[in-house]
Amino acid sequence: MAFNFGAPAGGTATAATAAAPAGTFGGFGTTTTTASSAFSFSAPSNTGTSGLFGATQNKGFGFGTTGFGTTTGTGTGLGTGLGFGTFNTQPTQSTLGGLFSQPAQPPVQSNQLINTASALSAPTLLGDERDAILAKWNQLQAFWGTGKGYFNNNIPPVEFTQENPFCRFKAVGYSCMPNNKDEDGLVVLIFNRKEADIRSQQQQLIESFHKILGGNQTLTVNVEGVKTLPDDQTEVVIYVVERSPNGTSRRVPATTLYAHFEQANIKTSLQQLGVTLSMTRTELSPAQIKQLLQNPPAGVDPIIWEQAKVDNPDSEKLIPVPMVGFKELLRRLKVQDQMTKQHQTRLDIISEDISELQKNQTTTLAKIAQYKRKLMELSHRTLQVLIKQEIQRKSGYAIQADEEQLRVQLDTIQCELNAPTQFKGRLNELMSQIRMQNHFGAVKSEERYYVDADLLREIKQHLKQQQEGLSHLISIIKDDLEDIKLIEHGLNENVHIRGGVFS
Repeated sequence: MAFNFGAPAGGTATAATAAAPAGTFGGFGTTTTTASSAFSFSAPSNTGTSGLFGATQNKGFGFGTTGFGTTTGTGTGLGTGLGFGTFNTQPTQSTLGGLFSQPAQPPVQSNQLINTASALSAPTLLGDERDAILAKWNQLQAFWGTGKGYFNNNIPPVEFTQENPFCRFKAVGYSCMPNNKDEDGLVVLIFNRKEADIRSQQQQLIESFHKILGGNQTLTVNVEGVKTLPDDQTEVVIYVVERSPNGTSRRVPATTLYAHFEQANIKTSLQQLGVTLSMTRTELSPAQIKQLLQNPPAGVDPIIWEQAKVDNPDSEKLIPVPMVGFKELLRRLKVQDQMTKQHQTRLDIISEDISELQKNQTTTLAKIAQYKRKLMELSHRTLQVLIKQEIQRKSGYAIQADEEQLRVQLDTIQCELNAPTQFKGRLNELMSQIRMQNHFGAVKSEERYYVDADLLREIKQHLKQQQEGLSHLISIIKDDLEDIKLIEHGLNENVHIRGGVFS
């Protein structure tokens, strides 16, 4: 029975694991994480610092929070006051260290391997058949990567970690290689604070960095970018510009700035600001890449490492990196989810921009059509004004030769238009066809008209009520007319009676 971990969904990695023996834990499949910014080498330890920017340190390679990057510390003398002198830098010799290199301790390493092999194969702790059971238990702990392996009463037990060669919870993924030069001066600072807090206090942070650099007026701190990381962390990329007295300026090299930040007192000040990790963002040289690929990381099977190099989907931009344990796998999964959300957010913004552009295009097309109609109307009005002006200007003059020629051309065109088989006849025919189609369409639409039975019943009821109301109104009018006639008749009789009395 074996536990195998493949590439997570959405990754672009190719599995690069060696076949696990039967009955043991299998290796992880490889994953590719290309969704982070090109920095993730952890900072190497300092080896002696002197001056503000005159530190001489080792160049190391390791892996930090996300993606792939380098942490280099090449000390340079930068002259007056803060150590900034001439613009020419002289890098010191560098060595490779970190996860990709193994410490130069052959005796200790050899003894460690011998003790581990003894604990896994032939422990002599109890001196009976229980040692075989203890060996199997030690093998299980070594495969799991935790616990202690007891194998001899006179020798301390072996501490099993996930970095031991027998641990099965390992895989190889891929990360992006940075493409920034050392002259770009980009240094990555990881803050244990949210992005909103960093952005709201960005100016205060710049002032704090300027104070850390000594408050020199020839130095200017600039923020290259701010990005959200998982677990409420934020990545801030900065660079420092140095201005010379003659008016020229240049960026402080990334290795020099990193060396200054790695000094003990400066590092303490950065930690007070919330910085948990600092690293440079510089590209690897071909020799460094070759050395990294030739030497498998500590605890990684060379066969798995070779297979990972073969399965690299893009050897020009990606480099294999080890993933040890579930925490590293979870971290890369969080980074992938974070970048997926950022990509989706960017896609939503692009979609909104496209919708807005489409609306603007529709509005622009409508305005263009409107302006075309207005231009045609104004052209006609201008032509009419010109015609009237020409008529007034030419009044009293005889018809000239060019005008006579133009009149002949107009008469010819008019005759062509009025010809039965020419444009006017065809236009009349098309107009008659359009009228016929409209007539037939109206007839067909009337024939297709249908009234619902319930609606028809309601219409009849409404008309009946209207008819009854009209009948009642007519009867009232008739009664009123009869009353008016009766009143008129009474008035006429009174007039005749009065006339007879006076006579």
